[in-house]
Amino acid sequence: MKKTMLLLVCASSTLLAQDIASLRGSISRGQRRANALIIRNSAAQQRSAQGLQTQTANGDEALYPDRRGSFGKSLVYFDTGLVDNNAFNQMVNAIKTQNPTFFDAITMGTSPVERRLVSPQASFAYNLDGADGWIHSMPAAPTLASAETAGEMVELYWSALLRDVAFNDFDTDSIAASAIEDLNRLSDFKGPKEGGVVTAGTLLRGNTTGDLIGPFVSQFLYQPVPYGPGPNYDGSGTLSIAYQAQVVPTSNVINDFVFTFTDWLPIQRGENPDKSIEFDTTTRIFIRNPRDLGDYVHQDTPMQPYVNATMILLGYGSDALDKNNPYISNPTQEAFATYGMPDILYMVVVASEIALRTAWYQKWVVHRRARPEYVGFLTNQQKSGAQDFGLHSDLIRSTALDSTFNIFSTYFLPQAYPEGSPTHPAYPAGHATVAGACTTILKAFFNEAFEIPSPVEPDPSNSGLIAYSGTPLLIGNELNKLASNIALGRDMAGVHYRSDGTEGILLGEKVAIALLQDEAFTRNIPFNGYSLTKFDGTTITVGARQSVPMLK
Repeated sequence: MKKTMLLLVCASSTLLAQDIASLRGSISRGQRRANALIIRNSAAQQRSAQGLQTQTANGDEALYPDRRGSFGKSLVYFDTGLVDNNAFNQMVNAIKTQNPTFFDAITMGTSPVERRLVSPQASFAYNLDGADGWIHSMPAAPTLASAETAGEMVELYWSALLRDVAFNDFDTDSIAASAIEDLNRLSDFKGPKEGGVVTAGTLLRGNTTGDLIGPFVSQFLYQPVPYGPGPNYDGSGTLSIAYQAQVVPTSNVINDFVFTFTDWLPIQRGENPDKSIEFDTTTRIFIRNPRDLGDYVHQDTPMQPYVNATMILLGYGSDALDKNNPYISNPTQEAFATYGMPDILYMVVVASEIALRTAWYQKWVVHRRARPEYVGFLTNQQKSGAQDFGLHSDLIRSTALDSTFNIFSTYFLPQAYPEGSPTHPAYPAGHATVAGACTTILKAFFNEAFEIPSPVEPDPSNSGLIAYSGTPLLIGNELNKLASNIALGRDMAGVHYRSDGTEGILLGEKVAIALLQDEAFTRNIPFNGYSLTKFDGTTITVGARQSVPMLK
């Protein structure tokens, strides 16, 4: 048996070139185990054949001895606001050596430690579903002194000032008008435009086609979620369906934090905040403004929006399924454990976890980009004349800073969360990488051209939802919009930059495509593959059942 297994492993490098001799009839448990090994090796060989792309950081860590462009939150910070290089080097050495004991010995900013580093060793976890996270590459993050980072920061300052302005009012609000004017003066702003300029219809939106069609918020964050039998029996022989309304807590209090040096420094050192968000405990409302969206992505679990979207999509019936689903026209079988509801949910959840591990490799091992709240400190110092940190003039001369100072009396970036950003690096955003992965899975399983029934939008008073009757909203576009809403909602809270979100979404897409490819090895029913539209607008076919010969 050992000799047979060895031959199988050695033969796996040529399996993809062979014609399928799929398993037919009954097999023994031992043969099944051998086939499982073939499948694992075949998937690994396919991934290995792709090769590794060069992965580089933006060079800021080496450029600045004071680590002004690098992440170090919860480490030791001096009263100057700069990180202790000894503590920073301990962290980097632990990452480079992958030695667990070195992580335990990092000098932290509080004793006892209050806020710990978030899962840096997740960077080294392997994935046995899909591709290992290290195989995927992404562009280097924009440099600290670049015009792009300046543009991102200007957008973040305006996002903070617009937190309580309804998306529905961006075309009439005076703050939104000032934001649009300021963003259009930037020399390198990567946000979406219409006719080459930022407009009320593009302000704070994502970069996909779907983002610019219809309401700001995706239907998958507005429509009620069906969650099984309801509590009332209607006498018709079936149970009613229970629907969960998608509403969030709200507040009549302005909840902005960490905009003075006195508050900022303890938070940077990793102290727990002494303030909290004050919610109205009696009222919940649909997502209507940047603060609501920021609150949603503050407490959500990684896969929550996409599990909800799955349930909504399944409620649309079989016409909403991907046309290549092999069970749609099958004369004797229907989808369930494969290509059906449990399979879709499984793929969404697995994709979210692989995406996080992939993002964590990029965050900790490669980029270690400073969070916007730290660049807000640098901005305050440079704008006030305390110290020139070399930030681009597009930021320092922006009207966003003047408007922020008029309200907060500082040039710090106001945070929507009392603890500020999480204690892991900025680039890419974990939420964004999960969003890209999970929405790509859903675009594979469902018909992107299917028109969403009974779409809704905020009413003119932003107090309720009414029927939407504009340009038809399609599944593919609204899934793209969902990914952007979740990714850029973190920007609106002040904890990420636009590029963290847009590049994170694209990284997550790579995760999902690799997972779909590898899952194809495990299926039995003939399948021509999913047709899906990538975020760049190109259409691909992925997940066709691979040719893997089995033992009989």
